[in-house]
Amino acid sequence: MDVLGDRVLELGPKPDASSPYRNFKLTRDADGLAWLLFDREGASANTLSADMIEELDKILTELESTRPAGLVIRSAKTSGFIAGADVNEFRGASDARAVETSIGRAHAVIDRLEALRIPTVSVIHGFCLGGGLEVALACQSRIAISGARFGFPEVMLGLHPGLGGTARFTRLVNPMQAMSLMLTGKTIDARKAKALGLVDAVTEERHVRNAVKDAVFGRLKRARPGILNEILNSAPVRGLLAWRMRSEAAKAAPRENYPAPYALIDLWEKHGGDKAAMLKAEKTSFANLMVTPAAQNLIRVFFLREQMKKLAGSGNTINHVHVIGAGAMGGDIAAWCAHQDMHVTLADMKPEPIAGAIKRASDLFGKIMHKRTDVRDALDRLVPDLDGEGVRNADLIIEAVPEKLDLKQKVYAGLEPIMKPGAILATNTSSIPLQDLRATLQKPERLVGLHFFNPVSRLQLVEVVSHDGNDPQILKAALAFVGAIDRLPLPVKSSPGFLVNRALTPYMLEAMMMLDEKIDKRTIDAAAEKFGMPMGPIELADQVGLDICLAVGDMLRTKFGDQLPPTPAWLRDKVAGGELGRKTGKGFYSWKDGKADKGAALSSSSEPTPEMIDRLVLPMSNVCVACLREGIVDNADMIDGAMIFGTGYAPFRGGPLNYARSRGVQNVTATLYALAVRFGDRFQPDAGWHDFK
Repeated sequence: MDVLGDRVLELGPKPDASSPYRNFKLTRDADGLAWLLFDREGASANTLSADMIEELDKILTELESTRPAGLVIRSAKTSGFIAGADVNEFRGASDARAVETSIGRAHAVIDRLEALRIPTVSVIHGFCLGGGLEVALACQSRIAISGARFGFPEVMLGLHPGLGGTARFTRLVNPMQAMSLMLTGKTIDARKAKALGLVDAVTEERHVRNAVKDAVFGRLKRARPGILNEILNSAPVRGLLAWRMRSEAAKAAPRENYPAPYALIDLWEKHGGDKAAMLKAEKTSFANLMVTPAAQNLIRVFFLREQMKKLAGSGNTINHVHVIGAGAMGGDIAAWCAHQDMHVTLADMKPEPIAGAIKRASDLFGKIMHKRTDVRDALDRLVPDLDGEGVRNADLIIEAVPEKLDLKQKVYAGLEPIMKPGAILATNTSSIPLQDLRATLQKPERLVGLHFFNPVSRLQLVEVVSHDGNDPQILKAALAFVGAIDRLPLPVKSSPGFLVNRALTPYMLEAMMMLDEKIDKRTIDAAAEKFGMPMGPIELADQVGLDICLAVGDMLRTKFGDQLPPTPAWLRDKVAGGELGRKTGKGFYSWKDGKADKGAALSSSSEPTPEMIDRLVLPMSNVCVACLREGIVDNADMIDGAMIFGTGYAPFRGGPLNYARSRGVQNVTATLYALAVRFGDRFQPDAGWHDFK
């Protein structure tokens, strides 16, 4: 028995200490049922590796010969059932035939589990994802514990399910819903899984043994596909639905950048009516996807996220956060911290911004929380604090006032005398060096930068900015705090623009230079989107706020001068006239209900050129190399991760430095030289390219 929260995990009879298996525990109970517990050696969560599959094959041989009354499959890990495949085994794959051979061996084992001539039941708690869900689908019955979550996240890795999930899932449940889950990578809870027919019962931990007996001895009504499933899986209907699926997929991701969704749709359209054919074709399709640059780069991104999580360390000491400035950033930072179980006080000079921030928080919680009581509790943790009394008890104060040095220093002068000993003072500045901000502080060692990105609830990166006078323990605590609120920290040394804004500024200013050249703003945005960016630089400038873009550009120009495109005079006029972008309803685009009105589609004569794309994206790689050379960030992988998680830089390209590496450093520098000759010295390659590998 293991403790899962305040529940007890029903793991069947006590395992034999002399078990011959490293990653499994196999026992029998008084009813003659075999209980097979997944328990991967040396890991906190179960993932399916080649050695686990091989060991499972041996166990199936034993079960075929001993013929128990039934088989119950569970996880011995409190973290959940099986979190999916061991992604480490996907890295560096380059031979599709070798991948297909390997996946074929795993297929044979899962097929063998499905073919067992005894009742088989999977009992699922926690996460049941990817390959774990494919194991469960091979069982005759599935029992979910309340709180379990199910999904196929393979599309996030540039893949689709590869252990028979495409065939079994689309036959068991409504194929439209099954395909939607596989195409989006979304997870569903136990009750939704029951409604779909993915699981046969949802129960509480204390009732597991009775539910298992009902399943094994035929008393549990199993979910079975109905006539609608047969109709939707018929060839004519598959053809129509597949066409619609491709149209929807194209809105989110073009085939050339993200081939996995289209491969999955092709697989179902061609073979959805024939399980055996689909299982066979799935192996080939999966293997072909595995060796694509898109999949290998997305797998790389998975590991970049894991590396950045480790930077947070552990031992968070922050419980009470006080945020000063209830504008778009400050209010959303406060809301996110409250969502992550922090006690938060939110201060501003006027009540109206605080009220607006609370309203936005309520809207956010309603979207991302499933229970009304959770929404209520999160709002209870977010306390309006017009008088700023929260400063006295806060473990962390986050200043998020406008980007003006004198204003920030004035705020610090009022804060510092009343902060409690050991409290951290953090600034959300996007560009001002901490060396300037600390000049008037009595204890500059406790000032750090915590630079969040907009929108806070979606962009995972937080730049943790240090200066040369920091207390190392303060930095350690700041990193742990970022991890505690489910964000990814990037340690960065203080310098104008830090990493992300320094890299993004030439991208957006170059787009404005193109506007001066009378290139249509939609063509400019289309160039970036064709490369794979989530939105173009013109739309991004509107999202960020043209006033912020102008302030950051001016700040960076004082340090980097001719390395940046000049700021157009008309941009200052727009800002002076109150055309700030999305937040005012008008910038480069008109905005309504949070969306830019881009008018009619572009004509074929307005298609972006390769030169336009290079002008936009290569300066980002150039700045990233400069930041690496200067030691602003000391790790090229972390630079790539920061640009992906902080800006949405095309994930399938693996980051701006990985893109340069894959394109070829010589090609990149030659292209930059050519652009410098044509457009100016701002394109001169950085000296860091000489040592970049």
